[in-house]
Amino acid sequence: MAGSDTAFVFSGQGSQKIGMLADMAARFTIVEKTFQEASAVLGYDLWSMSQIGEQDQINQTEVTQPLLLTSSVALWRCWQQENGVLPAYMAGHSLGEWSALVCAGVIDFSEAVMLVRQRGASMQAAVPRGEGSMAAVLGLEDSVIVDICKKASSAGVVEAVNFNSPGQVVIAGQAVAVDAATLLLKEAGAKRVMPLPVSAPFHTSLMKTAAEEMAVAIEQTLFSSPRIPIVHNVNAKTESNPAKIKALMVQQIDHPVLWVDCVKALIESGVKNTVECGPGKVLAGLSRRIDKALNAFALETPEDFDAALSALG
Repeated sequence: MAGSDTAFVFSGQGSQKIGMLADMAARFTIVEKTFQEASAVLGYDLWSMSQIGEQDQINQTEVTQPLLLTSSVALWRCWQQENGVLPAYMAGHSLGEWSALVCAGVIDFSEAVMLVRQRGASMQAAVPRGEGSMAAVLGLEDSVIVDICKKASSAGVVEAVNFNSPGQVVIAGQAVAVDAATLLLKEAGAKRVMPLPVSAPFHTSLMKTAAEEMAVAIEQTLFSSPRIPIVHNVNAKTESNPAKIKALMVQQIDHPVLWVDCVKALIESGVKNTVECGPGKVLAGLSRRIDKALNAFALETPEDFDAALSALG
């Protein structure tokens, strides 16, 4: 059964925490089985790391990316096992777009685990640790933030990279330039400018070498047409041609995430419900800020899962 007014949305980096999905794993054996598949590819025990490892360890981007992908795929498999409604659309925030590709049948899960591990390593290697940073800007118009980034670029590369919700935009770039932009943003009336605990300036032009490396790996990987349409980060449009999807996934690495546009595109396509398929509820919160009329569900805990299953059939 397909839910013509429902979209699944997949979490990006920042949603990882020690102990994640423990309650879901206690109920669904498919959770640990999915982690075992990923562990066989990675060569280490991903489930153990996520449950009893160190937060610093799972915050390393080449670990974080396979971890969140695996979590999202595990929850999707739980949903399918319970005969949950099939969404009409999918979308993923940054890394989450890879989860959408797997769940929509574009790419094999094991292949995706290898690719996102490389994506994490390539993105980290593109800018030496400590030289790049990201910050969330609250309470300013998008256009003001973009203009201030241009002014601050005399200090180095700084760009608006995640358009998450009205009044919430993430900037990123060389640390010295992000600091310069932060001062100007506060002078312009930003409510808050919060440094983010990330290890590289994702989605900036500084990620060009990572995009080039990933282009080679992606080109060697089989992509199929999606069984469920995916609204893509870089243009907020769907795409059925596998070669064009590959190009979009390369562009995504050094281009901004247009999340507000993605959610608006879902709404214009008739979506009334979003289901966050991954740990955390960040996207549920963003959905409500973009359009209060959206019903936002999550699947992180058995209680959330049952509520979504009951509401959507």
